[in-house]
Amino acid sequence: MKRRTKIVVLGSALLLTAGAASAATASDTPRQRATASDAPRQREAAALTSHTPNAPHQREAAALSGTAKLYRSAGDDITFSFDAHLAAKDKADPSKATGTFEFSHYLNGAGARAEVKVDCLLTGGKVAVVSGVITDSDLPGAEGKRVGVTVHDLGRHDRLGYSWASTGSPVDTKELPKCVSSAPFEKVAKGTGDFTVVPWQPAL
Repeated sequence: MKRRTKIVVLGSALLLTAGAASAATASDTPRQRATASDAPRQREAAALTSHTPNAPHQREAAALSGTAKLYRSAGDDITFSFDAHLAAKDKADPSKATGTFEFSHYLNGAGARAEVKVDCLLTGGKVAVVSGVITDSDLPGAEGKRVGVTVHDLGRHDRLGYSWASTGSPVDTKELPKCVSSAPFEKVAKGTGDFTVVPWQPAL
């Protein structure tokens, strides 16, 4: 009997929670009706208070996110993924950007991949330039090398460029500066473009 009583009590509590709003609305007293009508405003005020850092005027200073494959007529499997951010408090210093990005290039089973720790992020409008140091890769000699990538956020027609287009393999690149890359000359494969750029708005 005790177990059955607990189940009934629990079920009643759940029903009371789900029906609290309707019960308050149906109340006969003006005080109860006022309390019910004030509840949404109270919840909104609480949300604004608890999420102030994420309010529109406090948004991050810049960001680049998303994943896409590049188009190659030969069928190369080339993928880039980004999760790079510049916090609002670091708005004046793009070199304080954080996050990671990854890229891989395979054809007929041969190729390599790399994971990169972000060390700079600059964005303007729909264009982003991000750089970082390779922390993990199956390309011998790549770890510890800095690379840069450029993204143009054009919806389903995103474009992309990378520093090694002009400098050669990252393995052979010496002392690439932060936030240096090439023009976004590559096209993403159809149906894969979902890069998103949050524009940097420095005080000028």
